Amino acid sequence: MNFARIVLAGAIVAVAGVAFAKGERTEPEAKARAETMQTIAAQTKVLGDMAGGKVAFDAAAAEAAKAALVAAAGNIPTAFETQGATDPASEAKPDVWTNWDEFLADAAALKTAAEAVDVSSVDGIKAGMGGIGGACKDCHTDFRM
Repeated sequence: MNFARIVLAGAIVAVAGVAFAKGERTEPEAKARAETMQTIAAQTKVLGDMAGGKVAFDAAAAEAAKAALVAAAGNIPTAFETQGATDPASEAKPDVWTNWDEFLADAAALKTAAEAVDVSSVDGIKAGMGGIGGACKDCHTDFRM
């Protein structure tokens, strides 16, 4: 079960990386949203690579990744607060703003999952990756093109 969660989290990070490479955003709001999501993807990858054994466990790097992930997750409401015009490279569905409370609940779920990850060991990271991956998947299913 834990391996499946790690694979799910890795798949989400891989898809996110491809999506962010899709095109250059031109609107400041879209750029800020993309930067927040890129930070989340990068820090999730750091933890996922440790959990999956792709890189050696490094307690300091894991703690730094967790802190950056928690901070970026906490920044989601601010990054998405202003919709602006529709940037052609944006991955955000209009549903973000029409279902704002649900979107904020999904963002809060990610922050809670990130805060709960025990980064003191590989097993702790493995145990927490399912919550992170699940929160990302839930939000992306509803709010990302």
